[in-house]
Amino acid sequence: MIRQTDAPALPRLRNQPRGLGPGVRAARRRPGGVTAGSPDAPPFLRRGLAIGIDIGGTKVAAGVVDIRGNILAETRRDTPGRDPRHVEAVIAELVTELSSGYRIRSVGIGAAGWMDLTNGTVLFSPHLAWRNEPLRENLERILRRRVTVVNDADAAAWAEWRFGAGQGESRLVCITLGTGIGGAMIMDGVLERGRFGVAGEFGHQIMVPQGHRCECGNRGCWEQYASGNALGREARELATANSPVAQALLREVDGDPQLITGAVVTQLALEGDPACRELVDDVGQWLGLGLANLAAALDPGTFVVGGGLGAAGDLLLDPARRAFARNLTGRGFRPAARVEAAALGPFAGLVGAADLSRLSRGRARTN
Repeated sequence: MIRQTDAPALPRLRNQPRGLGPGVRAARRRPGGVTAGSPDAPPFLRRGLAIGIDIGGTKVAAGVVDIRGNILAETRRDTPGRDPRHVEAVIAELVTELSSGYRIRSVGIGAAGWMDLTNGTVLFSPHLAWRNEPLRENLERILRRRVTVVNDADAAAWAEWRFGAGQGESRLVCITLGTGIGGAMIMDGVLERGRFGVAGEFGHQIMVPQGHRCECGNRGCWEQYASGNALGREARELATANSPVAQALLREVDGDPQLITGAVVTQLALEGDPACRELVDDVGQWLGLGLANLAAALDPGTFVVGGGLGAAGDLLLDPARRAFARNLTGRGFRPAARVEAAALGPFAGLVGAADLSRLSRGRARTN
């Protein structure tokens, strides 16, 4: 169970005026603890339930979350193609399903892309067909309730700072590795969004000029070398070449290289396949190089790495740490940030979206 401690006044979001919450200390879940769904839960817990929804390039995950970060119910769907209307319909379905049996205080959406947080609009999403999409307005019309819309990586970082691996860190950078790379910064308790509200798009820093084409329109972006998509692409190329080291991969997908994904490679790597471990190691090295670049610019105390590819654990993080140390500017003469695995795994985005929606509830709408 995740515990709440006494908290100071809510800090603000830098350069975005919505109110956000303080950090709280957390413990691991343990059986027998009181959650908001328990009959003996205190009233303040029962009144604080929120639904968080994490929209990614391949899945839409949703859950009922209490004020201590516990997930009381969770469900998910495949992302329904690239049609915004279909995505909105799936969100409405998930909210209706999860609202049954719970008194829901608020709904938070974590969506991939550049956000106009003031108006709840997705300006651009590389992995979804959202272009100046008024997501909050559309969902409030469908759901007939107030909705908070945030960037999905911001939501994940907030959850890790509030309840997970980033607790107590004054300078936190969170990296989420999934279809692409998401990023977010929390500085002195403030979720930093930059002057125009679109900071944290670390996955689109150009690492290799004229490199692989990215869905954002540029070439050589970091996420083309250090993401689930990148891992799957490299494995498919290996299998298509009919390399003898790719036979386990081909058996896993019945001989069709096009069915190989980053998740398939990660699972085989965890099971000990040498070729898949080598592929994960390569991605880890690219990850560490990008982290070294970020450390030169931002100087955080901790990097937290999560997302679907984070399931690879130390198979990914150990080469990332080595590459980070090898490429860090001023290495040997400066303190180095820690590189830690996210504590909340694939649930961080929905937990953070729920928490941010709850903390914004009851105030003038500023998200």
